[in-house]
Formats: sequence, C-alpha cells, structure tokens
Amino acid sequence: MLIRVVRMTFAPENVAAFLEIFKASHAKISAFPGCRSVELLQDYHVPHIYSTYSLWDSDAALNHYRSSELFGSVWKPTKALFAEPAQAFSFKPASY
Repeated sequence: MLIRVVRMTFAPENVAAFLEIFKASHAKISAFPGCRSVELLQDYHVPHIYSTYSLWDSDAALNHYRSSELFGSVWKPTKALFAEPAQAFSFKPASY
C-alpha cells in the first residue's frame, strides 16, 4: 500500500474554485483502479492550505493515475490556483 499526501497552498480567493474542482472529481478519483480512498484535509491554522490524503494499492497504481486523462483534467486547473508550488509525499506503513 502507498499513502500519498499532497499539500497545496492556494491564494485565499481561489479556495472556492478549488473546492468545486475537488467536489466534481472526488468520486472519479476514488473509483480509479488502484485507489482505495481519497480525503481532503484543511490546515487547522491556515485555512487556504489543503492536503489530499489518498491510499493506493501500489506505486504503479498511483503512477497509472498520474498519467491518466483524469489526472490531467484535475491537476491542470488545480495547479493554476496555487499561491506556491505543491508538495507531494509518498509513505508506506512503518514496521516496528
């Protein structure tokens, strides 16, 4: 399993547009092959910073999504709303 966190900082006036994009695409992303779930998180102290938290079957599944038409149709308009570049992190459950 791969856990993907993408932190996005928006210009405050662009938050509503981003939320519309996310609302329109959430179910499609969640249904994409290899995606187990997608959540949207809002920064507790800085309300124009959001993160997506998604679970994928594998790195290959995430990369398949990232090369898909769906990703392009979501990421391009989302990226246009950023106040600064997004930060993306990939994790796996730790053994201890």
